[in-house]
Amino acid sequence: MKKQVYSIIGIVVVAVAAGVGIILLTSFSAPREDVENLSNKQTIELPSPSTESEVSVEEAIFSRTSVRSFADAPLNQREVGQLLWSAAGKTVDGVTGATRAYPSAGGIYPLETYLVAGEVENLAPGVYRYDWANHELIKIVSGDQRGDLTRAALGQRIIADAPATLVLTGDTARTGRRYGSRGEDRYVPMEAGGAGQNIHLQAETLNLGTVIIGAFDDNQVQSALGGIDELPLYIMPVGHK
Repeated sequence: MKKQVYSIIGIVVVAVAAGVGIILLTSFSAPREDVENLSNKQTIELPSPSTESEVSVEEAIFSRTSVRSFADAPLNQREVGQLLWSAAGKTVDGVTGATRAYPSAGGIYPLETYLVAGEVENLAPGVYRYDWANHELIKIVSGDQRGDLTRAALGQRIIADAPATLVLTGDTARTGRRYGSRGEDRYVPMEAGGAGQNIHLQAETLNLGTVIIGAFDDNQVQSALGGIDELPLYIMPVGHK
């Protein structure tokens, strides 16, 4: 009788574990439909990100400041790629697949990262979405959109003056499907904070400067980025100090 009970318990445990594994795998690896629909767009492969630096984490934290003016110099693709990777790039492999640079509730990863490029070497001005899985840029809008983004941010000239700007957005519904309104209202902004700090610290290691801008019109930002649906969270112009 005991053997039969243990056998039944074993079957139940295996079934539950398998179910949990499927749920976790779905959370980590389920592709977004809009990303798949962009597969025929122009893509630009970025230089491989570095995982080492001569600047320690402690030094980057100590020297981090909000920089609101930049030298008149372009960024290059290596710098842009490193910043994007620090925000949302692929990192170590977890139990169910690759993790990413910022921590995410339930491994859902609702953030999207956009690059508004104006003066980046060997990169045409435009709006690009960061493809974290392949470390590539997907072109969304052609032409310099820094003026439109500046107007969306209530005329803050730092965006127009910066050679490039990173914009973090959140697909709040993705987190909301699991965690409800708390996930949408609390968890997604918390995750943006982690990604934004990553960008700040990475900029320090590259001797670049940035600042987090939160004053903007959501609808105008969405329009400047090509009519996206996600919620704009952070605007971070970046350039040489």
